Amino acid sequence: MPKETEAFRNIGEVSSELGIKKHVLRFWELKFPQLKPMKRGGGRRLYRPADVQLLCGIRNLLQTAGYTIKGVQKILRDHGVEHVKAAATSVAAGLEKGRAEHRPPAVSVRAKATLFTAAEVRALRAIVTELEACEALLGAAARDSNGHNAQGAKGVASRG
Repeated sequence: MPKETEAFRNIGEVSSELGIKKHVLRFWELKFPQLKPMKRGGGRRLYRPADVQLLCGIRNLLQTAGYTIKGVQKILRDHGVEHVKAAATSVAAGLEKGRAEHRPPAVSVRAKATLFTAAEVRALRAIVTELEACEALLGAAARDSNGHNAQGAKGVASRG
């Protein structure tokens, strides 16, 4: 019999419900201080519905939207827990309805764009341009080096 929506869940239940291994849930607690399940005697974790919803949002951002842990930490810092929970609302609803298969909502391009300021975007573009120039120089040097090595090897062979 499934638990009520408001019921607390242990780590095993949350793990199977969200498809996230237990050790990953524990790791995320270290990386996201906003995640604070209750702990009972012996360190047993009990996750509130809000914790599960936050975990769902974190999972969506990391696994579906392609954010890094630092990126999700920045979203939590800049926009708060409710922003991440809101991104997971439809996923949590799908889980509550008992659907085995679900598709998490995509994070909007606007939400992704807020990760960098205009100055940071300009700096990143300048870095990319510089890296491309370095790549071109290295490619040219490698081509020159290959021709030079071939001649050098011939010269060594002819000396002997």
